[in-house]
Amino acid sequence: RVRLPPARHCERRRRSPPETIDSPAAMADEHKALGNAAFSAGNYADAVKHFTDAIGVDAANHVFYSNRSAAYAALNDFDAALNDAEKTVTIKPDWVKGHSRKGAALYGLKRYDDACDAYRKGLDLEPDNDACKSGLADAETAAVRAMGAAGDGGDPMASIGAMLSSPELYGKLATNPATRGFLSQPDFIAMLTDVQKNPDKFGSYMSDPRMMQVLSVALGINVMSGEDAMKNPDNMFNKGEATVPNVTKTTPPPPAPEPTPMAVEPEPEPEPAGPKAEAKKEKELGNAAYKAKNFDVALEHYDKAIALDGEDISFITNKAAVYFEKGDFDSCVKACDDAVEKGRELRVDYKLVGKAMTRKGNALVKLDRLEDAIEVYGKSLMEHRNADTLKRLNETERELKERKKKAYLDPAKADEAREKGNELFKEQKYPEAVEQYTESIARNPDDHRVYSNRAACYTKLTAFNEALKDAEKCIELKPDWAKGYTRKGHVEFFTKQYDKALETYQEGLKHDPNNEELKDGLYRTHVEIRKGSTGQVDEKELAERQQRAMADPEIQGIMSDPVMRQVLNDMSTDPKAAQEHQKNPMVMAKIQKLINAGIVQTR
Repeated sequence: RVRLPPARHCERRRRSPPETIDSPAAMADEHKALGNAAFSAGNYADAVKHFTDAIGVDAANHVFYSNRSAAYAALNDFDAALNDAEKTVTIKPDWVKGHSRKGAALYGLKRYDDACDAYRKGLDLEPDNDACKSGLADAETAAVRAMGAAGDGGDPMASIGAMLSSPELYGKLATNPATRGFLSQPDFIAMLTDVQKNPDKFGSYMSDPRMMQVLSVALGINVMSGEDAMKNPDNMFNKGEATVPNVTKTTPPPPAPEPTPMAVEPEPEPEPAGPKAEAKKEKELGNAAYKAKNFDVALEHYDKAIALDGEDISFITNKAAVYFEKGDFDSCVKACDDAVEKGRELRVDYKLVGKAMTRKGNALVKLDRLEDAIEVYGKSLMEHRNADTLKRLNETERELKERKKKAYLDPAKADEAREKGNELFKEQKYPEAVEQYTESIARNPDDHRVYSNRAACYTKLTAFNEALKDAEKCIELKPDWAKGYTRKGHVEFFTKQYDKALETYQEGLKHDPNNEELKDGLYRTHVEIRKGSTGQVDEKELAERQQRAMADPEIQGIMSDPVMRQVLNDMSTDPKAAQEHQKNPMVMAKIQKLINAGIVQTR
């Protein structure tokens, strides 16, 4: 049957998971507090590091980027400060401090017009914000001074033409309520286009209030009205004196002040009030007692927290953690069940429910209730797929499988099954014999005789791969028992791997030199190898032998060795060189390997 997830998974929003022991939120706040302290002490590089650590824990918190932007600005790294400020605005566009940070970074980069825009956006959100007000005033003044400095010795009309030709101008006009409507007026567009092409014509349009309004937007300051400008146009563009009060030609304007580091103002989440605040304090006291291993005291505080706030299941799961550490696993299971039940009732975040289930599974493992633990771990993974829970599930399943395997061991019943298998083998009932031998192995996996017998059955059934595995397992368990080599050699002989069969029979004779079965197998293998090397087999069988041989990594290694390829070439073309090669035992061993495999013929 298809199991549908609980209905609560379809909800669009969930409660945010409350802070638990060593929760990411607590870790992030700790990094933030360290960053604030470092900034206050003037250790701006350390502050950047701590704010970066906080972002690593919680990359969605706009305050961390804002504070790091201030730290970068204090280090005069305004590019990095701007990046963080823009990230702050992206995460929380309605937060005025983000725009203030952006304005400060742009001011540091001497992009005064952009800085003015940033500060104005902040003031749109909060008209009385002092930081944006003072920042805007500084940026406007710096913009005018920069304009005046650029105009010294130059053509003021050319400067105005360049300013009005800026690609950013239309964006500024479109976002300013006072000029937005101009863009839909054809005569205004024609006038502005004419000035952009011919800056000298600006004077002829100064009587139009719209043009003076455009100039105000472009400069980021208030300039004289069209009527006043027409009365005294020269002063309007005379090196900036008319736009900056108390500045004369004999006294050059002071340089724009360097931006100073902006103080990091912590922006904590609103603190809960009333019983919830008291519950949080009790929880913190409980966490401290838990870490100090004062478990009874911790339980008292968690119970008080539960009484004050019954909608936070982390108090219950923390109680479960205390019970687990105390070794009271039954109480831990009960607390986890309570947490899950309460969590479903309140429809809390599924991660918290999954965490409670995982903790219950851990307690069940301690109670040696492995099957129950496996079931609970599976349910937890349905709530939240967690790597730690999955690891615990796999470990518990392996442990249960191993226990069942050990519990099934019974040497006496293994012997009974082996004897039944022997009888069935004699009756040539090979599939039934395999079944009994398999049962015997399950009861006693260390009996080498059963693997040998099952290998013989598989050979009769031409299941050579299974037969070879059982023969090799027999040799592994009893390396000095000749029968294992006999079984393996026979499989290799029947599959026409004569080179391997030869080695297997020879290895078996080292352990039992008088074994007639091994001797007979060795003799028959030599006969087949001789037939292949002297051309006494048809082309089809020879090709099959060579194809099987070339699948052997050892044969592949010999054939890909450039030295051996030269030796093989000398063997067929240079008798004198061949005689020299025959004196090398390593070379001759490889040649013999190729002959046994049917790769090389001696006819």
